[in-house]
Amino acid sequence: MKIYLTAVLKVKPEYLQEVEKALRNMVTETRKEAACIQYDLHQGQDDKHVFVFYEIWKDQQGLDAHNKQPYILEFGKIAQTQLLEPPQIYITNIIDP
Repeated sequence: MKIYLTAVLKVKPEYLQEVEKALRNMVTETRKEAACIQYDLHQGQDDKHVFVFYEIWKDQQGLDAHNKQPYILEFGKIAQTQLLEPPQIYITNIIDP
């Protein structure tokens, strides 16, 4: 079953460039993963310190494997000090009419 995930990250202003660079790298690397169907990064128009990932994964196993990748683990380390708060993660189901 596909996994639909949205993650909202709020970056401390002094780390904006560093975090954005790490997020862009995550997009590049994640899109190479076999279980990744979609992995898009958005930045707030009104608040450039807010980033939103929209992700679609083939299944939970693929998402679990993604979360163990070195670039994800590395971001987890910097996130502890460079984000204003822990990422907000929403796992949802698509609603078809």
